[in-house]
Amino acid sequence: MIRDDWFTVQKIDSDTYAISEYGHWEKVHSFLLVGRDKAILIDTGLGIGNIRTITDQLTDLPVEVLTTHVHADHIGSHGQFDKFYVHEDELDWIVNGIKGRTDEQIRKDMTRDITIPTPSGFDPEAYRPFRGVPAGTLKEGDAFDLGGRILRIYHTPGHSPGHVTIHDETKGYLFTGDLLYDGTPVYAFYPTTSPEDLIRSLERIADIPGVSRIFGSHNTLGLDPEILQEVKAAAGGLRERNLVRFGTGTHRFKSFSVQF
Repeated sequence: MIRDDWFTVQKIDSDTYAISEYGHWEKVHSFLLVGRDKAILIDTGLGIGNIRTITDQLTDLPVEVLTTHVHADHIGSHGQFDKFYVHEDELDWIVNGIKGRTDEQIRKDMTRDITIPTPSGFDPEAYRPFRGVPAGTLKEGDAFDLGGRILRIYHTPGHSPGHVTIHDETKGYLFTGDLLYDGTPVYAFYPTTSPEDLIRSLERIADIPGVSRIFGSHNTLGLDPEILQEVKAAAGGLRERNLVRFGTGTHRFKSFSVQF
């Protein structure tokens, strides 16, 4: 049992862990997937706490980072790891800064509505989104072999241009980042988003075979795969009603919602 004042560690199975930050309004999840030869960390959270202190307790294997997308709440501790990867369409963002949001805007968002004490040494006034050079870029169809465990990359833009979904083909887990979660709306209303791409991406993941469980990056930890059929029907309905465009507002369905 790992006890930490900032991170909550939940065991999904014997070699899969969710590392969550419930004391922040984003309620963001990162995921550690352990294979025989190495481990993959999907995203690194807010950067308010150092997630490396958690992964070091969970595995002795080398850990590489796969980035679902380059938004500040998913790249906060990237600098603590030797190798991280981002989709090629967001290479400029990770190197030069996130397009469409100033550092000051991001700082205000990342340091507000915190409900528990932050880790020692964290200074909200000094918070800045991570910038750095990745070990490589991701593209559609890339595979990562952890040793007895294969991860497949799907390019699923909409929430951001380089957003990816990661399918654990060995266990059937689908890590959907900010493409699909429950509780609060999935959004595509910023200038760097695309409602049309988001709908296409939702339809795409609905057709991935062998999904046993869905893990979004916010709110409820673990969704039943049946939600994918609801997603597919909802996407088709939005398209039929000509609602897949900026300014049409929030569209709510039984298990999820989207905001354009």
